Amino acid sequence: MDRKTVTFLMVSNRKGITKRIVVSAAWLKAGLALFLVLSVIASACVVDYVGLLSQSIENKRLRAENSQLKQQFQVVEGKLNALESGLERVKGFVTKLKLITNVEGEDRALKLAIGPLPKTGQSVEAEFLPAGRQPAAVHAHAPGGMDDHHDDVFFQKPPVDELQGELAVEGQRDYASLAIRIDQAVQETVVREQGVLELWETLSERQSLLAATPSIKPTRGWFTSKFGYRISPFSNRPVMHNGLDIAAAPGAPIYAPADGVVSFAGYDPGYGKLVSIDHGYGVVTRFGHTSQIFVEVGQKIRRRDTIASVGNTGRSTGPHLHYEVRVNNVPVDPQNYVLDE
Repeated sequence: MDRKTVTFLMVSNRKGITKRIVVSAAWLKAGLALFLVLSVIASACVVDYVGLLSQSIENKRLRAENSQLKQQFQVVEGKLNALESGLERVKGFVTKLKLITNVEGEDRALKLAIGPLPKTGQSVEAEFLPAGRQPAAVHAHAPGGMDDHHDDVFFQKPPVDELQGELAVEGQRDYASLAIRIDQAVQETVVREQGVLELWETLSERQSLLAATPSIKPTRGWFTSKFGYRISPFSNRPVMHNGLDIAAAPGAPIYAPADGVVSFAGYDPGYGKLVSIDHGYGVVTRFGHTSQIFVEVGQKIRRRDTIASVGNTGRSTGPHLHYEVRVNNVPVDPQNYVLDE
């Protein structure tokens, strides 16, 4: 059987030097085939490398964009949080304003007088009473004979059923939820704007009521004791605190929270030097433990007039202002009447 061969002659530029290479045709074909395969593989590797290089560059670009988007997301989320907080403050402000001006026709004396209740079985007493009246001890009981610690069961989170594959779900910070929050904030803004406009139109027709409604903090200081039941510093028993204590420097000015007429200016064993202002519409404010009184009975007062100074007279443990608001002679929470916090 003849075997085909291929001869390669290699001629040098020197005379008489010639090389001869004889290769089998089969080996030549195999070599060519191998070369083609390797060429294809090399080409594929080059193409793949170029693709990976391009993808790497694209990934770097996407990572940079993603980092920038995250920063923008945080900025937008921060602004949205500020907007939601602002809307919440507006909501509280409007609610307070409607409540204290009785725009919605609700029973203010009942709604504003609710304060923290004492624990079951504890005796309570009134803190300050007008001269000539003695405090009466009462007992507070939970409705229906239930102890207040039984209510804790209604506020506990149900356990996660791990056997059934239940998972605890927590809020996620993503663009979808952010978009929903933005839509809700925009809608609430429109609603709040409409509500404020309606409130303004209503109150514009009640200028005298608005001027006579307590709405400012009567002195500069910080709240130390709120409205409601507390442990008395004198008897160590639960006592109904009918007002709001504001700690301030001795001699700090006390301002009238609204227009009115001075109905009392004198000394009371419990309140010390006491000023009372009748604002009309059943609203009366009291200012106790003052060191000096600058007004007299029957004097007309405008909002922000100085009426007294902070002191420590009467039944008091330190310099502060005891501020009360009464509606139809019922003590209510004065903090509902502080709109300039």
